[in-house]
Amino acid sequence: MKKAVVILIVLFSIFSCKKEEEKVEAKITKPATKKIEFGFNYADFNVVNDTISKGDSFGSILQSQNIGDKKVHDIVEQVKDSFNVRSIRYGKPFTLLRAKNKTNNLEVFIYQPDALSYYVIDLRDSIAKAYKKIKPVTLKRKMIGGVLKSSLSETLGNESVETALASRITKVFSWSIDFFKLKKGDRYGLIFKERFINGKTYDGVEELEAAFFEYKGKIVYAFPFERDTTSGKIEYYDDQGKTLKNFFLKTPIKFSRITSRFTMNRFHPVQHTWKAHKGTDYAAPTGTPISTTASGVVETTGYTAGNGNFVKVKHNGTYSTQYLHMSKILVRRGQRVTQGQTIGLVGSTGLASGPHVCYRFWKNGVQVDALRLNLPTGESLTGNDRTRFMTQIEPLKRELDSIGNL
Repeated sequence: MKKAVVILIVLFSIFSCKKEEEKVEAKITKPATKKIEFGFNYADFNVVNDTISKGDSFGSILQSQNIGDKKVHDIVEQVKDSFNVRSIRYGKPFTLLRAKNKTNNLEVFIYQPDALSYYVIDLRDSIAKAYKKIKPVTLKRKMIGGVLKSSLSETLGNESVETALASRITKVFSWSIDFFKLKKGDRYGLIFKERFINGKTYDGVEELEAAFFEYKGKIVYAFPFERDTTSGKIEYYDDQGKTLKNFFLKTPIKFSRITSRFTMNRFHPVQHTWKAHKGTDYAAPTGTPISTTASGVVETTGYTAGNGNFVKVKHNGTYSTQYLHMSKILVRRGQRVTQGQTIGLVGSTGLASGPHVCYRFWKNGVQVDALRLNLPTGESLTGNDRTRFMTQIEPLKRELDSIGNL
């Protein structure tokens, strides 16, 4: 009986060992995944990926690979027409491809100045060679829409879209929409193209094809159109061919909120008395850029105890605007400014309880409420331009309406 048990144990051990050997053999013989990067098969090299550290230079990196000063100097001279070794910057990635033998010599140095391009310094021949390559870029069309559940930036973030698109959108609609007045539940639709490097690495938004937002119960569309096909200049128009670019911007600050409106009787938060407030206050962090809402000439700059640092711009014989409480003035009297140009920075100078800009508006020399004024709008497309535009946007509008549930 004991002999039979021993035999069984030995047989079980042999079988188990054989199974383990099969497992080990399977691990060893499993083919390695073939990885090709920068045009090189990584299986042919010992690969080191790293980033440029403070104090690193092209020469110091080569010297760390047991390449002497004389050889480094020769390499620099040989590649100088194709690669400026002084262009290497801190924090940028680089790759070393070393020989897969006992010498482990450096054979290829690859430097990536940005996500799209890279330089190859090939050291495998007696004379080093350098060349620049651009990674292939593909464009993928994306459509998103529905109802806003939060801010525009948060909505885009939830859709895995770069927040830089929010800035592009606010610029397109800056004459038509105050984005701080968009509400949860307002509908929207966006069609745009995204860039992908090597077909997989996201590289941002390439082009905004079409968009709409529900604003104060009205649907505001935006479609790009090249009116002069020889200029390459793109302007945005609504679904009726009317330009979105009006004489005045909606607000002097992007992403701000109104804290006080134009009124003839307001309790002043600093003077603690009831008085007229002939402007609109937009709160924003100190240092936020303040833009002139229309082109014109700087009529006055200066400082008063009440207004703090201020700038007044004359736009034409009818309209003027003024911007108060700046932390810094960035223009001078008599200077011509263009719509959207930064003329100062938000502050709390003068009689101000916190950082904001008081935006004041004159029509024919009388201060008026800019939010209630019917301001001059831009022109509309006509003739062949309008016919071409309407044909171009027809399929885009159908797509927008479908994704926005219109």
